[in-house]
Amino acid sequence: MPSIRQLAAIMFADIVGYTAMMQEDEALAMNWRQKLKKKLEEEVAAHQGKILEFRGDGAMCSFVSTIEGVRAAVALQLYMQSEPVVPLRIGMHTGDVIFDENNIYGDGVNIASRLESFALPGSIFISGKAYDDIKNQKDIQTTSLGKFALKNVKDQVEIFAISNAGIKIPESDALEGKGEKVIEKKGIEKSIAVLPFLNMSNDPDQEYFSDGITEEIVNLLTHIKDLRVAGRTSSFHFKGRDIDLRSVGQKLNVRTLLEGSIRKQNLRLRITAQLINAEDGIQLWSERYDRDLHDIFAIQDEIALAITEELKMTFLEKDKALINDKRTANKEAYDLYLKGRFYLNKRGSGIKKALEYFKEASETDPEFSLAYSGMADAYSLLSFYGAIPPKEGMPIARQNAEDAIQLNPFNVEAFTTLAFISVYYDWNWAEAKKRFQRVFEINPHYAPAHYWHSYFLSYVEGRFEEGIEEAKKLVVRLEPLVALSHQVLSVAYINAGKFEEALRSARMAIELDASFFPGFRALGISLAGLKRYEEATEALKTCAQVSSRNPIPLVELAWVYSLREMDLEVEKIYDELIMRSKTEFISGLVLCAASYFSKKYDKAIEFMEQSFVQRESILPFIRSFPSCSFLKDDPRFQHFVKRMNFPE
Repeated sequence: MPSIRQLAAIMFADIVGYTAMMQEDEALAMNWRQKLKKKLEEEVAAHQGKILEFRGDGAMCSFVSTIEGVRAAVALQLYMQSEPVVPLRIGMHTGDVIFDENNIYGDGVNIASRLESFALPGSIFISGKAYDDIKNQKDIQTTSLGKFALKNVKDQVEIFAISNAGIKIPESDALEGKGEKVIEKKGIEKSIAVLPFLNMSNDPDQEYFSDGITEEIVNLLTHIKDLRVAGRTSSFHFKGRDIDLRSVGQKLNVRTLLEGSIRKQNLRLRITAQLINAEDGIQLWSERYDRDLHDIFAIQDEIALAITEELKMTFLEKDKALINDKRTANKEAYDLYLKGRFYLNKRGSGIKKALEYFKEASETDPEFSLAYSGMADAYSLLSFYGAIPPKEGMPIARQNAEDAIQLNPFNVEAFTTLAFISVYYDWNWAEAKKRFQRVFEINPHYAPAHYWHSYFLSYVEGRFEEGIEEAKKLVVRLEPLVALSHQVLSVAYINAGKFEEALRSARMAIELDASFFPGFRALGISLAGLKRYEEATEALKTCAQVSSRNPIPLVELAWVYSLREMDLEVEKIYDELIMRSKTEFISGLVLCAASYFSKKYDKAIEFMEQSFVQRESILPFIRSFPSCSFLKDDPRFQHFVKRMNFPE
C-alpha cells in the first residue's frame, strides 16, 4: 500500500500514573483502562474518528474534522471525571500526517504527542492550528497558555487549554513537558504613557486645559511609527494619586513615562515636561517652556520631537502634516474644543455640555475639523445611550462627521463615528467593515474604534473569538486600566458563551470603577449564563441603582426574574417602563422585552415594530445577547432577526 499524505486532527490520550498504579492496585488500574477503552471507542466512532493505536495506558486517534475531534475529547475527558476518576490527559494537533500501511508519522503526530506531554490530568491541550479550526464554535471554550518551544519542533507553538465546564485549566507557568515555555520580554522597548499634566494655575477651572494638552500630546505621539502609546483613559487613572512610577510602568506595560505641569496665566504659558525610565525612575530628558499661548502647538511638537530623539525614533513629516491639518489657528476655538473633550470624557450629563462647547468652537472657527468630529461624537453617543431618539441624533452626527472629513480627510475620530453609524443606525455591515479598515489605516491605536469594532465582530458577524481578541488589545495594550475595556471583553466572552471568563472580566471592570454600571450589567448577565440566578438578580439590582434605573439593566433584571418565575417582580418592571415611556424616550426593544417577559406577546410584537421604525441603536445586539434569546427561539419573533440581514 503506497504512502498517503493528508490533513488530520491527531489526538493523544494517556492515563497519568498508570504504571505506578499497576504495582500498587492492579485491579483499579485495569478498571481505569477498561473505562477509558470503552468510552474512547464510543466517542471516536460517534465523531467520525479512528483509533490508530491503543496500548495499555494510552491511545492515538485521528479525526477528519478538528471540531469533531475536540468534541470527542471533551466528552471523553468529562466522563473520566466521574467515579472512579481516571487521571487522563489529552493533546491534539491538526496538521499533515503520512499514513504508511499500519504506521502514521509526520509533524502532526509529533506535535500532538508533545502537547500531551505538557497536559495535566483532567485537561485537554490543543495547538494553535487546531484552535483556528474551532475558535468560532460556541460549545467549545478555550484559554491560551502562551507559546512553547517543543522538542524537535522548529516553530514555536501556542498551546490552548479547553476551558469548558468540568475541564481543568492548569497554570501555564507550572507546566512541564517535552519542551519549554517561551518567556516573552515584559514591556515593549518603544512604549510610553503620558501621565496627566498637573494644573499649576491658581484657577481650578483651568483643569480642562491641562487635561486637554495631555490628551493632545497622547494623540500626537500615536502617530510616531513603532511607538506604542498607552491609552489616554488608562493614563488618567493615576490622576491626583501619589504613585510609584515603577508601578505605573508595570501596570501600563510601558518602558517610559512622560509627566509634567502647566501654568496658564492670561496669555502666558509655562509648561514643564520630563521623560522618565519606568524601570528605575531615572530622568531621561526634561525641558521647561515659557511661551505665549499662541505657541501651544509648537510646544507640543517640540515635546514629541524630543521624545522621538531620546527613543531614537522617527516622527515622519507626513504624520506631522496629518496632525497640523486638524488644528486651528484660532486659540479661542481651540480652548472651547478642549472644554468639550473634557466634558465628553466624563460621559453621562457631560455629553450635552460637551456638545455646546463643540458647537461654539465650530462657530468660532468654521474650518476647525475637530470641532465637527466632537459634535459627531456627542450626537452619536446621545443616540446610542437613548438620551435622544436615534432618528433625531444619528443624521446630525453623520453630517458633522462628513463635515469634519471634508475639512481633514485624516480625522480618525470622524471616520470612527461613520463606522459607528454604519453599524448602529444604517445596519450596513459591508460599509461598516470598510469604515473600520480606514480608521485603523489612519491610526491603529485609537482605542474607541477598537471598542466598537469588537462589538461589530462579536454581535454582528458572529466571529466570537476575533471579537475577544480585539477586546484583549484594549485590556492588554491600549487601555488596561479602564473599566470599559474589561466590560467590552466581558461582553465578547458573553456572546461566545464563555461565562466564567466573562465573569472575571466583569469583576475587573467593577474593581476599576465601582460606579460603572455596565460592569454590573455584564456581571449580572454572566452569572445568569452560569445559572446562578440569585447572584445575577443582586448584580442587576445594583446595576439598576448605580445607573439611576437605566431601562436596559431594568429589563435584563426582568429577564432574570422571568427565569426564576417571579412574575410579580417582572410585572412591576413592566409597569414602570410603560409609565416612564409616556414622558421620556424608552427603546422599543426594551419595551418589547419587558412585554415578552410579562407574557404580553401581542404588545411585544407591537413594540418590536416600533424599534425598527425608530432604527434603534441596540438592535444589532439581538442575535447573540442572552437576554434577547427569545427573538431567536420564539417563531413569532424570528422574522425580526432576519430583517437585520446579519452576515452569514
